[in-house]
Amino acid sequence: MLLNEYLQATFGCKVYKLALNGGFTCPNRDGTLDTRGCIFCSKGGSGEFAGDVNLSISDQIESAKALVSSKIKNGKYIAYFQAYTGTYGDIHRLRKLYTEAIMHRDIAVLSIATRPDCIDTDILELLSDLNKIKPVWIELGLQTIHEKSAEYIRRGYTTDVYKKAVLSLRERGIEVITHVILGLPGESPEKMTETVRYVCDNGATGIKLQLLHVLKGTDLEKEYNEGKVRVLSEDEYIDILRECVKIIPENIVIHRLTGDGDKKILVAPLWSADKKHVLGRIQREVLPYAIS
Repeated sequence: MLLNEYLQATFGCKVYKLALNGGFTCPNRDGTLDTRGCIFCSKGGSGEFAGDVNLSISDQIESAKALVSSKIKNGKYIAYFQAYTGTYGDIHRLRKLYTEAIMHRDIAVLSIATRPDCIDTDILELLSDLNKIKPVWIELGLQTIHEKSAEYIRRGYTTDVYKKAVLSLRERGIEVITHVILGLPGESPEKMTETVRYVCDNGATGIKLQLLHVLKGTDLEKEYNEGKVRVLSEDEYIDILRECVKIIPENIVIHRLTGDGDKKILVAPLWSADKKHVLGRIQREVLPYAIS
């Protein structure tokens, strides 16, 4: 099931995502695990479209609502904490930020992007409390199940850590959306579909499929410029995506089938910048193969 269908069926109206910024960091950047971050991660921690960290959460919500006001009338919103690692920090500060977001009258869902190795007992208790108020979604950056690839991208944890986090979250009734990157160096289409199958078989309730982007200022950009990394062509991506959707069960919500990196820092693949064209191909050549 596609996200828009799921949201309409669940809430009975248009639901729009508001990207917020909680001013977080990451154990892969603050020296706990590393200082360089994942090899593909931008300086903004994948939060280039997030709100102004200098504003309160409530003000960020209102500002983000104003930006999409022409697209949504009488609908609801998802408060999406996207940048860096959303469950990494002082538990009292996290509780304050997330309570402010979830209690906003127009927010229907609280969605938090984080790492599986940043889900401890205190975090689980906090998320359980919040989930009693409104639905909480946790978005986990798995990217791949293949340890060689995980080491290359400097993920910083093993796949069993992901599996344990999913189990702990699902035991508490919390939705889990897993991020997978298609096109990691050295991975065949078969390896990519193996990751998708693993996600589907191990408790996730949603999945995001993301094309590997090369962004300015990342270590991946250096590898790309040195000719050590190639990116997928548009045709290759469409073909791989088609094979992935064939194995995603109907009960798992497909939250994303592509991704558009910030054009100001996008190095490759440049074809992905034409979002309208890419989405058109996905509509024609991929979605007919989705399980329904």
